Amino acid sequence: MDTNKAVNLDKLTRDQLRVLRDKGTELPFSGALLKNDETGDYTCAACGAELFESGAKFDSGSGWPSFDQAIPGSITETADDGYGMIRTEVTCSNCGGHLGHLFDDGPKDTTGQRFCINSLSLGFVPKD
Repeated sequence: MDTNKAVNLDKLTRDQLRVLRDKGTELPFSGALLKNDETGDYTCAACGAELFESGAKFDSGSGWPSFDQAIPGSITETADDGYGMIRTEVTCSNCGGHLGHLFDDGPKDTTGQRFCINSLSLGFVPKD
């Protein structure tokens, strides 16, 4: 994580730091934002950058918040071959915080993408 990009590490919990800095993963079905269905924007928990709009969220059944598209320019994609898998890591383009992974098994009637994101790496700003 590039801590020079308006990141206040003091406001993050130990679990958030484990995900955002050490590329950890929260347990499935444990995230506070998994079942959130309010209208608003999902932001980076580390720097506050807007990442996903609520209209892009869908229930993938995976146990993590899932989105079929990110706000343009908000996400950086990097090849990840860790743990014997080939997948795409997604990080916040603003601060570099680890968010989760991108898969190509999302809704076929939209983008076909599934951004599988840790709740711990997200904030949420409701819209009126």
